[in-house]
Amino acid sequence: MIGEEQIDGILKRLAELEATMAAGGDSDEFVRLSKDYAELAPVAKTALAVRDLRTEIADLGGMVADPDCDDEMRALATEEMAATRERLPALEGELQLAMLPRDAADTKNAILEVRAGTGGDEAALFAADLLRMYERYAEINGWKFELMDMSGSDLGGIRDAVASISGRGVFAKLKFESGVHRVQRVPETESQGRIHTSAATVAVLPEAEEIDVEINPSDLRVDTYRAQGAGGQHVNKTDSAIRITHLPTGIVVQCQDNKSQHKNRAKAMKVLRARMYDVERQKIDGQRAADRKEQVGSGDRSERIRTYNFPQGRVTDHRINLTLYKLDKMMSGEAVDEVVDALIADHQASLLADLEAHG
Repeated sequence: MIGEEQIDGILKRLAELEATMAAGGDSDEFVRLSKDYAELAPVAKTALAVRDLRTEIADLGGMVADPDCDDEMRALATEEMAATRERLPALEGELQLAMLPRDAADTKNAILEVRAGTGGDEAALFAADLLRMYERYAEINGWKFELMDMSGSDLGGIRDAVASISGRGVFAKLKFESGVHRVQRVPETESQGRIHTSAATVAVLPEAEEIDVEINPSDLRVDTYRAQGAGGQHVNKTDSAIRITHLPTGIVVQCQDNKSQHKNRAKAMKVLRARMYDVERQKIDGQRAADRKEQVGSGDRSERIRTYNFPQGRVTDHRINLTLYKLDKMMSGEAVDEVVDALIADHQASLLADLEAHG
């Protein structure tokens, strides 16, 4: 149970933030404090509600125990105290969830990367299906989805694609999508009707702001080249495509989606910042190496987090053993929240268990 000392600590911290912000100062510091305040304010509101309920229960208990209280008042107080006690556990649970360690990146926008894995043309077609799924999911949530770079395949699939997704709570919702997504279906090119298994990898990185990551321009090698379309045909007669290599880490990003070299460079820098920020996050979190391959695996079928089985119309998330027979709604983005919400709930349960074990 959350103690009064913890509630005192929350309210004291909120008051400190208010005082520091009111004093003014550095603009970057004000932005950071404003974010902290915005996150803490609803927690403090719930903490106050918990304290008020506890105080109410104590006051009602005093009335019930008061020998000078008449029978009718005591009966009313007893009834009200029982009803208030019923409300308290749910509110305390809400406060406990609100107090869980926060991922600093949860409020950020995201960079989504989708790549075809094992399975040739069919993997490329599935990668395109996944990209569309996330685009529709973004639309349902009222997020902005912007394709930043894409390399197509001959049959209308994609070898790899990078998109920026911006809006409220994007990374918090999408961060569990990173990993290998496996598909089982009969390819359109399969004349015998045999089910094939192929895979695509998804990486979701928090979009970094310039204050999050400092990049030294002298650490960058910038190459320009002509943008190409699916199948290798030229779609641009000028060297507008950009490839940026961050020499100290070996991270390479490229962007060819826009006809403007300047815009492609800005987009490529956005992806580079996200990847470098992800590297730092993984170091800080004590997770294994920051190489992005470790986040999504090699694209091998065995490293799956989720399977999309088209003949049976089901999607299974192997991390939480959740199976939904709503594959069509999943691919249209409508059922993605069901899986995402279950993953978030599972993650919160793990955090609560850890807190209780070490508390």
